[in-house]
Amino acid sequence: MIVIRQYHEDDACTVGRLIADTYSEYNLSCFPPEEVGKFLGPFRHAHSSDPAQQAEIARMIDSEMVFVAEEDGEIVGVLRGRKERLASLFVRGDHHRQGVGRMLVQRFEDESRTLGVRVIRISATVYAVPFYRAMGYQRSTGLRRAWSFDGHGLPVQPMKKKLSGTDSNS
Repeated sequence: MIVIRQYHEDDACTVGRLIADTYSEYNLSCFPPEEVGKFLGPFRHAHSSDPAQQAEIARMIDSEMVFVAEEDGEIVGVLRGRKERLASLFVRGDHHRQGVGRMLVQRFEDESRTLGVRVIRISATVYAVPFYRAMGYQRSTGLRRAWSFDGHGLPVQPMKKKLSGTDSNS
């Protein structure tokens, strides 16, 4: 059974590896191997045991809202965001199409509603656009090329979703 919970700082190593592995495989596979590290930034060191590198990864994960998906005590997904902005969503490949991403996004949307958020925005990677469309997000502009740490040229699709059930006066 999948459980969605708040991220804890002691999750940083596992979450860092999850981000590095899934980002590389699903979003950065179109780039030459020598360029991937630029896009990963500190996450390129996710499998290192160096305390300084691990501290930097933990710092990068930190955000207003961070949720993890666990199955049998093992982290299989993570979502980071802040008010009105879903920053990133990563689900381990062997858990794709099992509802993990949907549960994480729903938790983020529920938390956002309680904060009075009316619209959530995201810069979705091309790989993730079909998922977000299925979740009710709509394209808000044309495709863009974005920065990710020291890498440039990552194709992203700006998207947004108006949340239902929010106070229209907020």
